[in-house]
Amino acid sequence: MTDLPDAVIDEAERLTRLARDAIDDAEARAYREDRDARLAEYEYTARVREEDSRDVLVCHPAEWVEDGQIHTERIDDIDRGIERPLSGPSEDADWPVVAAHNDDIVTQVAKEEAQVHAETARALADFASNHYAKPIEELTRAELREFRDDYFERNAWPSDRQRSVVDESLRRTFEKTDVSCPLDS
Repeated sequence: MTDLPDAVIDEAERLTRLARDAIDDAEARAYREDRDARLAEYEYTARVREEDSRDVLVCHPAEWVEDGQIHTERIDDIDRGIERPLSGPSEDADWPVVAAHNDDIVTQVAKEEAQVHAETARALADFASNHYAKPIEELTRAELREFRDDYFERNAWPSDRQRSVVDESLRRTFEKTDVSCPLDS
């Protein structure tokens, strides 16, 4: 069993995602320092392990580490270590609930915006639901860029008009979530 409260683990994950998506180095460093300070209160440390398919936040007792290296002989209980995926589908997502939520956002865009924006919102909802199993408003800047620069072109078959207003369409979609578009931050 971990010594870290769930709320601290969740906050460490949130701060790590913010650091990863930060615009400049100072902002990223501030998020990492905040995360590290929160973990240090429980004598834990963190690192991001890069894997082929996704990055993983790894939190473990500071006593396991010396000079930046984990010493396996110091590991008394492996369950004290925590791993949280930072990309890819959420492990605890309820896909039907997420998909229905994203569909509701598409419906709002379709009622209030031009068809070109609704078409992009539909593609975004499919991307968020099927590739990350998360609500549109929880997409990170990196995930939104992946949608715009890769998925949108390959899977949405956008018209020239749709391509020319894709960023505006994304902003209008995010307006329906009461969360600012990550591309704007």
